[in-house]
Amino acid sequence: MKTKAEFLRIMATQTDMALATSVGDTPNVRIVNFYFDPDSNILYFATYKGNDKAKEIAANQKIAFSTIPYGGNEHVKAKGAAVKSKRTIFDLAEKFVEKIPDYQETIDAVGKSLILYEIKFDTAVVTLNLEQSRTIKL
Repeated sequence: MKTKAEFLRIMATQTDMALATSVGDTPNVRIVNFYFDPDSNILYFATYKGNDKAKEIAANQKIAFSTIPYGGNEHVKAKGAAVKSKRTIFDLAEKFVEKIPDYQETIDAVGKSLILYEIKFDTAVVTLNLEQSRTIKL
């Protein structure tokens, strides 16, 4: 398996991830859309200002995520920190819409109410199937 190439392919083609947060002894997980910038190795996602997800990240930036496969078991999972980006969803709108065409409707309808987050991570587990799973250092 060419781990880096498979990592980049999965990050470019899968559109959803399960994002796990934890505050105190209470974990929480939800599905969010994402865009991964291969040049900076930063994963971006947006959420509404002031919602539970934003409050949980403010209390504890440590997160875990797994991309969601649409067939088979191909996915990437990693741990990292989610921080508010200096960029906005409008700065990355073209990238999000290129990956998820319907996302333009979200940006048009509620873009001003969204906070863009960045996830930086150093390693990830790339799984293609039950026999092929490797860790990659970014």
